[in-house]
Amino acid sequence: MGGWLDGNVVSVVDGVAFGLLLFTIAVGLSLVFGMMDVLNLAHGTLYLAGAYTAYALSDGTLPGLLLALAAGALVGALGGAALTALTQPLARRGHLDQAVLTLGITFIVADLLAAAFGGEVLPTDPPTSLRGTVDLLGHTYPVYRLVFIGVAACLATVVYLVFERSSLGALVRATVADRDMVRAQGVDIRKVLYGVFASGAALATVGGVLGAPILGPGPGVDESVLVLSLVVVVVGGLGSVRGALAGALLIGQVQTLGVALLPEYAPFLLFGTMLLVLVVRPHGLVASAVRT
Repeated sequence: MGGWLDGNVVSVVDGVAFGLLLFTIAVGLSLVFGMMDVLNLAHGTLYLAGAYTAYALSDGTLPGLLLALAAGALVGALGGAALTALTQPLARRGHLDQAVLTLGITFIVADLLAAAFGGEVLPTDPPTSLRGTVDLLGHTYPVYRLVFIGVAACLATVVYLVFERSSLGALVRATVADRDMVRAQGVDIRKVLYGVFASGAALATVGGVLGAPILGPGPGVDESVLVLSLVVVVVGGLGSVRGALAGALLIGQVQTLGVALLPEYAPFLLFGTMLLVLVVRPHGLVASAVRT
């Protein structure tokens, strides 16, 4: 076991990094779908917008990265608010109408981004101070990816504490469980709904900014990210931060180790894992206590 791990340590750590990137993207999709019952197929486009923001604003310095993060969060929050306004009239008409609407938005925004930035995948470099490598059990490993793991782990902790351990999270869960009762307490339900959607969208764009050096912006990236995010949500369980984290870490390992060890079977391993989890645990690895 030790020899196998030593030989694949880079792939394992890559799996952790990729899993945490998937968590940053997918947790917003899970919360919006699981708590608000809104199927947002434009979620991958939010990541793409964040990645293009990183490409446009990052200048090789840490302040440039921080500027890109702030701009990406703003873009995501505004995009989430806009998506809330567009999908709310369809709330009573089922998921198919929501899927068609958000899919149409995806095509429009993706085409606009391709027209602005071109049709090639754009390599996005991390800040100069984070471009080196370190020794990891006898293997060289990029400093930026290790830093990303630390930052994403902190972000996951904050998201968990806010949504599942704070009074704000309790308000969100109460709104999902009984909107009329919360409204009777004088709470503006629309602000809660807009806040959840905007937060989930901002997480996706922030993930795009941080993940651009790992999964750079380009046509088709939004589709790949959306598919992987949906797999994470299904595997982890709807509406659960812990579920999104567990599902993302599992899928991150399956994807990276599958590509490294069995590249020709990697897609089958990905969806085979999802099928196995659904057979054993139909509600996902961590079923949410809140259901719409």
